[in-house]
Amino acid sequence: MSLTTKQLSTALCLLFLGGGVGVAGGYYLLPTVASRPSSPGPLSSSRLPVLPLVPQNQAPNDLNFIAKAAQKIGPAVVRIDAAREVESTNDFPYDHPFFRRFFGKEMPHHPEKVERGTGSGFILSADGRVLTNAHVVEGAQQVKVTLKDGQVYEGHVVGVDPMTDVAVVKINAQNLPVVVLGQSDNLAPGEWAIAIGNPLGLDNTVTVGIISALGRSSSEVGVPDKRVKFIQTDAAINPGNSGGPLLNAQGEVIGVNTAIRADAQGLGFAIPIQTAQRIAEQLFSQGKIEHPYLGIHMVTLTPEVQQELLKAKDLPFSLKADRGVLIIRVMENSPAVQAGLKPGDIIASVGGVSVNTAADVQEQVETSKIGEALSLDIHRGQQNLSLAVRPAPFPHQAPGNP
Repeated sequence: MSLTTKQLSTALCLLFLGGGVGVAGGYYLLPTVASRPSSPGPLSSSRLPVLPLVPQNQAPNDLNFIAKAAQKIGPAVVRIDAAREVESTNDFPYDHPFFRRFFGKEMPHHPEKVERGTGSGFILSADGRVLTNAHVVEGAQQVKVTLKDGQVYEGHVVGVDPMTDVAVVKINAQNLPVVVLGQSDNLAPGEWAIAIGNPLGLDNTVTVGIISALGRSSSEVGVPDKRVKFIQTDAAINPGNSGGPLLNAQGEVIGVNTAIRADAQGLGFAIPIQTAQRIAEQLFSQGKIEHPYLGIHMVTLTPEVQQELLKAKDLPFSLKADRGVLIIRVMENSPAVQAGLKPGDIIASVGGVSVNTAADVQEQVETSKIGEALSLDIHRGQQNLSLAVRPAPFPHQAPGNP
C-alpha cells in the first residue's frame, strides 16, 4: 500500500536547499550550516590508521576513475540559485493598528516575501542549455547560474515538467563545457555511481557509491504523483544536489539526482538520463510537455490488498482475484469512460505488453501517443475483453494516476 500523506511529508526529501528550516511549498528544507560537534581531544598515534598517500604501484600524477570522471564532467556542473516570491501567512505586525496609522492605509494585508534556494544542474550544449530538477526552478522569478570557474549568468527557465521533475534553463553564453550522456537503460545494480553537485551550499562536491537498484516506482520512492522509474544509489547526496548529475565509471551522465529518504541513510534516487533527456528535448522545442492520460485510479492487487478492499462495505464491484492491476475508479468524461473501462476491471496487458503492477501500466501509458488507439486487455468477471482507448493530454487538475 502507498505511504500516508504524513509519512510522505516526513520521509521524502527533495534535494533542493532552501533558504530556511522547515517545510515550505512541499519541499523538506534543511539548515544550510550544521553545528560543529565538540572536539574529541587529541588522538594517540595508535588510533590513527596509516595509509599511503599514493599506492606503491601508482605514480603520483595517475588519477583513479573517480577523479578522472570529476575532471571530465565537473566543469559542466553548475550551481543554480533560485528566488521566488511567496505570500506571507503572518500579517503581524502589518495589520496592527499602530503600523496602519504609521505607514498608511495602503500597506498590504498580505506582504510578499522572497524564498531562496540552491540546487544543481548540468550543461547539455555549448550554447547554454542546462538541465535541472523542476522543484529547483519552478515558480522562480529569478534564476542565477554559476559555473565552476566562477562565471555567473542570468538563467531563463524555458520549461518545467512537474510530473517527471525535469526542467530546462537557458543561459546566454558560447563555448561552454558540456557533459557526456550515457545509457541508463542497460545499467546493473552494483555498478559504480558518482554524484557531483552543491550539497548544503558546498559547491562542486564529488561523492561515490554504487547503483543500488533500478526501476524504483514513484510510489516506492514516496512521490506517487511522478511518472518516473528511479535509479536508487547509495552515493552520498543531500539537499542542494537536486538536478546534479549521477555518473558511471566512465564519467557519463546516467541520471539526475532528485530525492533522498530523510529517515534513512544511503537511499538516494535519480531520474534515468534517457527519461530526462526525452523530456528536456520536448521542453526546449515546445516549452511544455503533454503526458498521456487515461483517467483511471488503479492498485496492484495482492492477497493483503484484496482483503483490505473487501473490508470496504461500499465497494461498487465484486472482487475475487488477488493478483493483477485493479481499476478502482474511472474519472468522469475521461478517455477511459469513452473506451468502456469500469471499476472492477483487471488490466492484463497494455499495448500488447503484459502488466503485473500499476507501475507497469503507468510506464506503458507514458510511452503511448496522445490521440492514438491504445489496446487494453482486461478481465471483467468471467469475461476477457479487448478495448481500445485513446489517451488525452493530462489535465493539470487531475490526480497523478494515468
